[in-house]
Amino acid sequence: EVQLQASGGGLVQAGGSLRLSCTASGAPLAGHAIGWFRQVPGKERLGVACINGDDGEASYLDSVDGRFTISSDLAENTLYLQMNSLKTEDTAVYYCARERHGPLCPILKFPYNGMDYGKGTQVTVSS
Repeated sequence: EVQLQASGGGLVQAGGSLRLSCTASGAPLAGHAIGWFRQVPGKERLGVACINGDDGEASYLDSVDGRFTISSDLAENTLYLQMNSLKTEDTAVYYCARERHGPLCPILKFPYNGMDYGKGTQVTVSS
């Protein structure tokens, strides 16, 4: 069973940057879709960015495309999310995730139940 630990969240002003990291243990990230999801109170958890486990293609939620960059170091079993030009609406708890069964990322704008999540990290963007 994979264990995922996200870090790097914090408080930042609008327009600033943060870099989230996620370290996996217990199982490899390689071969699975891996990504970042976020959730605000009262709303469903949605995908923000994801990397396919077969071809390495990245996909992004429209609202973060061009501002966020997902990357991974599979040898270190680590996932990253570079977040630039942050907006107040990016405030959320961010979770790293690994697809349970296969290499393909879900469609990020819809809720999806096929990921394993670690403990999240809070990102707060102030105006």
